[in-house]
Amino acid sequence: MDQKREHKPHCLILPYPSQGHINPLIQFSKRLAHKGITITFAVPQDVLTSSSAADISASIAVETISDGYNSAAARADADPREYLVTFKKEGTESTSRLIEKLREGRGRAVDCVVYDAFLPWGLAVAKSKGLFGAAFFTQASSVNVVYYNVFKGLLKVPVTERETVLPGLPSLAVSDLPSFVVDQEKYPGVLELLVGQFDGVEDSDFVFVNSVYELEEKANEWMKKSMSIQTIGPAIPSIYLDKRIQHDKNYGLSLFKPDDICMRWLQQRSPKSVIYVSFGSIAKLEKHEMEELATALKLTGKHFLWVVRSSEVSKLPENFTDEASGKGLIVSWCSQLEVLAHDAIGCFVTHCGWNSTLEALSLGVPMVGVPWWSDQATNAKFVMDVWKMGVRAYPDDGGVVGHEELVRCVNCVMEGERAEEMRENARKWKELAKGAVNEGGSSDRNIQQFVSTLMGVTLVLFQANKWMKKSMSVKTIGPAIPPSMYLDKRLQEDTNYGLSLFKPDDTCMKWLQQRSPKSAGPSLGPCGLCDRTGPPIFRGL
Repeated sequence: MDQKREHKPHCLILPYPSQGHINPLIQFSKRLAHKGITITFAVPQDVLTSSSAADISASIAVETISDGYNSAAARADADPREYLVTFKKEGTESTSRLIEKLREGRGRAVDCVVYDAFLPWGLAVAKSKGLFGAAFFTQASSVNVVYYNVFKGLLKVPVTERETVLPGLPSLAVSDLPSFVVDQEKYPGVLELLVGQFDGVEDSDFVFVNSVYELEEKANEWMKKSMSIQTIGPAIPSIYLDKRIQHDKNYGLSLFKPDDICMRWLQQRSPKSVIYVSFGSIAKLEKHEMEELATALKLTGKHFLWVVRSSEVSKLPENFTDEASGKGLIVSWCSQLEVLAHDAIGCFVTHCGWNSTLEALSLGVPMVGVPWWSDQATNAKFVMDVWKMGVRAYPDDGGVVGHEELVRCVNCVMEGERAEEMRENARKWKELAKGAVNEGGSSDRNIQQFVSTLMGVTLVLFQANKWMKKSMSVKTIGPAIPPSMYLDKRLQEDTNYGLSLFKPDDTCMKWLQQRSPKSAGPSLGPCGLCDRTGPPIFRGL
């Protein structure tokens, strides 16, 4: 037991600081901790002070880094391009300091940095410290296929063709594509962020995706060939899936305070009778869009639970809250997982953000997709045409989803001719999601492979150092390669060994500057330590 504790691997987790990115990485961290990995979760200070992050999990330590901003409001108002530049500079420096702090402190030194793919500089930090680097994609693999083809120059933007055919995906109309590849001018800088996820990813030791292999089998197969991805989802609390992690009922972080009245209200409703409406933590509907939705909810004649954030309440029709009190409940926030798991929910009207979509899939709730931007239209396409567990509400010529269209979609999902088929498909995907994270499932196997790799490497190093220490009281001080410039950069001008029996040929660097990345080098063949079909197990040692 002592030996196991001493060589227990340690992962530093770097999420992009928004709720939709933090929560999946929290859940992945819980899975790793459950399998014996030490976890340190790093977020900006204001995220800790403005949320319930202190209650993430007893098995996860939380530390702070800097992104150069001191509030969520300042972060949200920043130009995406400016934010990325600032975060790269501040994040690189503060994360490097944190790794040194963890190395020098009582806790075990970090072995691997798991970085949100929105933060590709996380890999550079890991490699500069001689650590494993693992990319984590929070979007669907199908959406990653689109952005990866843009990254490789194989899909030109803005896309104007009526149909787009990409490997691993069904034919996509312009309205099915992520908004950023269709209209770049409307969202300046955002496409750079999304395409930039793939910068350097081929050098990552592991690449994880919050998806289920069987859910997007063709897309996952193609991405696996392109960058050796491993699916580890759905990254939602264990209590709703395999129940193997005790007390894992909540994500552990919420930037909004849930309204406790929801569950009491749902208890009074009949099974499959309630429309649940929520557009996530970011979407901002226009006043006329809110009015159309309010009208639709009244016209259905059904009970509804509508999440309207405090900042959006002023857009509701006058007196609507009082008029709807007999049939509806309007709250500022709720525990979405608890709501979706409740038997009273018959339909989820959603923006089709990937986290919300995965939650509905995992809990077997049919959906009405009302995509707003980003990857949501692509997710809605899969909900309707691939998974066949819901429908998409389409906007009119003015770009507004009208109340008549919303009523049609809700009725189709809850009581139409295909309603039972959709519910049956929803139940099928629910079981598949549960099976993926259960022992021996596709996601569980990928997580276990990662854990086993880290365990194996750290055990080899631990045993070797322990034997040498016992034999001759050795103390490790390496790597003793001079150039601090290539490691911690703490020794100024330390770029050379200082002695060489041979005179270097200065033409080398000039010649290399003319070569493409990763294109030069002798072919020595397999070294015997590398797993050529998977992650390079001993890279970085």
